[in-house]
Amino acid sequence: MTEIDGRRPRRVLYLSGTRADFGLMRSTLQRAAAHPALQLEVVATGMHLSSAHGHTVDEIRSAGLTVAAEIPVDVTTRTQASMSASIGECLQGMTRVLTQRRPDVLLLLGDRGEMLAGAIAALHIGVVTVHIHGGERSGTVDEPVRHAISKLSTYHLVATPESRERLERMGEKPAHILVTGAPGLDGLAELGLATFPQGFISPSGQPFVLALFHPVVQQVSETYAQTSALCQALHAIGLPVIWLEPNADAGSLEVLRALDDFPLPAGSRRIQHLPRSQFCSAMRQCVVMVGNSSSGIIEAATFGTPVVNLGVRQCLRERNANVLDVAVEAGAIRTAMQTAIAHGPWPCDNVYGDGHAGERIVQFLTCASIDPSLILKANAY
Repeated sequence: MTEIDGRRPRRVLYLSGTRADFGLMRSTLQRAAAHPALQLEVVATGMHLSSAHGHTVDEIRSAGLTVAAEIPVDVTTRTQASMSASIGECLQGMTRVLTQRRPDVLLLLGDRGEMLAGAIAALHIGVVTVHIHGGERSGTVDEPVRHAISKLSTYHLVATPESRERLERMGEKPAHILVTGAPGLDGLAELGLATFPQGFISPSGQPFVLALFHPVVQQVSETYAQTSALCQALHAIGLPVIWLEPNADAGSLEVLRALDDFPLPAGSRRIQHLPRSQFCSAMRQCVVMVGNSSSGIIEAATFGTPVVNLGVRQCLRERNANVLDVAVEAGAIRTAMQTAIAHGPWPCDNVYGDGHAGERIVQFLTCASIDPSLILKANAY
């Protein structure tokens, strides 16, 4: 391996469990992999290894990135208990991977259980962890998991000044927190210019709705009724819908069951997975985006896309002006969608960054101290 100024490149592992986190990080990871001072590899787990979710580990490889290891976990049972157990499975797998590969840095994003497992393993083995998108509020199970990852991590690359301030109040050292912006905004405008295959939406050129609705773990018993309410509202609007099927969390089977019982409007498409470019294009072109995905809160504002955000899953995140919050009730959703469609596009302002997060993240990875003493964490207060 080529050395840089007499030093070997830093070994960085990125842990990825879903199409979502990889899509957000793809350009940053490619930038890091191309940097001569870094040796970047990806550990794939979770939905990436599931054919039912598109076997998206193939997309990691097609992006020119090296997959250092695959850690299978249960993504088929989709219960609260299986979600908890899969964290243990990922923890065991990451313990093996980190012990064998001995990276200098483990890179994590967000708030999912696999990221928590990675942070636990890294702290015990003595690997410096860099956490992206910490310090944010969202409500539901995601928020305490995200904050737990932050407390286990060494460095924090956050999207907004408010997130930095929250981490400081949590006792993290100010010198270990850097505002980079959200990496999912990098190259977003260009990605949004992608075209769909002919006939993807029928009839061609008709306005359409983009829908992403994930289960809320603490509201599993309500998932079927919530999804049914959304389907009823979509029927009342009457436009074709691109519906991206949910993640593998507890309750996702109830989302799919409701979709089977309440078919979408004519011309709609239910899709397991869209390539990142086509997803961004759909987000740019739709007349309204509806559901409870973080992409509606963070990324859609870059296109000025009107967003109707449902329920509690993202209820505490910082908002851009394009987001309209509403309860998961058919009449309320219909009214909110009509309001959003009548308003049309918003100014393309985004509190989550300027689209240059990847440059800052890679620069940080090349320069930050990785002294083992950093693992000896203590609250700053």
